[in-house]
Amino acid sequence: QVKNKAPAEVQITAEQLLREAKERELELLPPPPQQKITDVEELNDYKLRKRKTFEDNIRKNRTVISNWIKYAQWEESLKEIQRARSIYERALDVDYRNITLWLKYAEMEMKNRQVNHARNIWDRAITTLPRVNQFWYKYTYMEEMLGNVAGSRQVFERWMEWQPEEQAWHSYINFELRYKEVDRARSIYERYILFRALAVLVLVHPDVKNWIKYARFEEKHSYFAHARKVYERAVEFFGEEHMDEHLYVAFAKFEENQKEFERVRVIYKYALDRIPKQDAQNLFKNYTIFEKKFGDRRGIEDIIVSKRRFQYEEEVKANPHNYDAWFDYLRLVESDMDAETVREVYERAIANVPPIQEKRHWKRYIYLWINYALYEELEAKASGDNSGQVYQACLELLPHKKFTFAKMWLLYAQFEIRQKNLPLARRALGTSIGKCPKNKLFKGYIELELQLREFDRCRKLYEKFLEFAPENCTSWIKFAELETILGDIDRARAIYELAIGQPRLDMPEVLWKSYIDFEIEQEEYEKTRNLYRRLLQRTQHVKVWISLAQFELSAGQEERLPRCRQIYEEANKAMRSCEEKEERVMLLESWRSFEDEFGTDATKERIDKLMPEKIKKRRKLQAEDGSDAGWEEYYDYIFPEDTANQPNLKLLAMAKLWKKQQQESEAAAMDPDKDIDESQT
Repeated sequence: QVKNKAPAEVQITAEQLLREAKERELELLPPPPQQKITDVEELNDYKLRKRKTFEDNIRKNRTVISNWIKYAQWEESLKEIQRARSIYERALDVDYRNITLWLKYAEMEMKNRQVNHARNIWDRAITTLPRVNQFWYKYTYMEEMLGNVAGSRQVFERWMEWQPEEQAWHSYINFELRYKEVDRARSIYERYILFRALAVLVLVHPDVKNWIKYARFEEKHSYFAHARKVYERAVEFFGEEHMDEHLYVAFAKFEENQKEFERVRVIYKYALDRIPKQDAQNLFKNYTIFEKKFGDRRGIEDIIVSKRRFQYEEEVKANPHNYDAWFDYLRLVESDMDAETVREVYERAIANVPPIQEKRHWKRYIYLWINYALYEELEAKASGDNSGQVYQACLELLPHKKFTFAKMWLLYAQFEIRQKNLPLARRALGTSIGKCPKNKLFKGYIELELQLREFDRCRKLYEKFLEFAPENCTSWIKFAELETILGDIDRARAIYELAIGQPRLDMPEVLWKSYIDFEIEQEEYEKTRNLYRRLLQRTQHVKVWISLAQFELSAGQEERLPRCRQIYEEANKAMRSCEEKEERVMLLESWRSFEDEFGTDATKERIDKLMPEKIKKRRKLQAEDGSDAGWEEYYDYIFPEDTANQPNLKLLAMAKLWKKQQQESEAAAMDPDKDIDESQT
């Protein structure tokens, strides 16, 4: 019994046990003693024991082929060829599909120079397992090593009947070439190509490398016409459905070696026009290298253009609504391509209509149509019908009920005028105003009629324009200016009166200023004064008062200075109730500049008394949520007239004066010497 069951101080791990066992080599068995055979009986006894061992192993597991092979090799080592042959035959009865077994059997026969036996084994092997290429390679190699060329050729022919893989055909071709049988090699190539062609038709899997190898074979043996014919047959066979860039690159390089540069260029261009761009990278690269080596400047430029075209094609394919990419692409093709190609690209571009009917999505798209129409008119030098059709198609496409583009209507009208077709231009602009009236359309139509000196049409258009947008001050002003130019002052004045009577105006100050300037031009000063008074009834803006004062000053009459001063007086009284003190200061500064130039000392002194005092103040700020946001300083103006009317302000001024006197008396008490010195001086 174990009394102390506590763990030992030093613990032993499984790893230590294994390491110790290995170091002591406990499991290694000593090698068997070497046995020396001295007579025939001992040898026979040894053979009997070994054979019994091998037979026992085979009997235990017949399917382990390695046991059979070891048994046969042992018999072979004893020069018992017949016994080894018997063992191999027994093994083949067990598993005739084992490739190693056939190889070992045939190698044994060849090692022992049993050629006919080896041929017999190879024949049986290729008959039993015809798809094992190793048997065929070994068989043909043995016949060739024996110098039996006809026999080797016969084996190759039997092999080719099974339609083996590509390498087998090339081995047969190389075999014939080793014996300088070029015609035989050519016939093998022909059979091989026809076989592969049938495979292509069945499997729809183009394989051009075999055609290229055939052509290079012909080129290597200086049959250049045959090589060219092979390439041409390959191009014809694959057609345009299964075009491969490698075939055309090889064809072009062959022609380049033959110094047929024009043929090379034609091959490259033919392939680039038909093979998808993403599959022709290598082709394009080789074409670029060729042009740099043998081409002129024009050829190199064509290559660069083709490359850029490919890039743009990829961009527009990835995003058809990327109109900037279309613009770049069109700029490229316009600079280098023929008119039909350019038209085709334009048609593809304008086919990508924005999916959403919102104007912001159409702003870039509409320029595709504009550029297309201008190209047809200017660059293509086509008849005017093409460009006109482009404009009409675009205008039919636009959803005018939701939005329109005045630019398109105006460009179409200008195009028709250039074609000397004025009625169509007027009809287009009239249709635009009827379908989708816009300020820009009216202005463009009016400008057209002005250039044609059709003033009655201009009047009608202005009337329609003002019915459509009565708040547009610019239109009223332009209409009145037209009547002024035509010398109809009363109509112009009536237009201004109608304008200022409108309940809504976008820029009323501009309209009033234009009306006032109109009356001043006509030297109707009384009417101008009345206009100012009417305007002042609507607004008391300081600029109106200053403008009225300056008008009175520039009227050129004898009473201009008193009138101007009176205007300033009225303005000052009116502005007393104004909350914007800066405007009142602006008025007084304008008044002072007037008095400085035209006034007397008394008037100057009076205006100086009216000028306000600028003081700094503080006010409390509040944030948006109502919390305290601190204090800010600002400048305020205190006007003397307001101070006189407010006793509180007068009391404040007296308090400030008393405080100032107090400060002066305290300073004198602190420094009496200074007071004595001042009294002595």
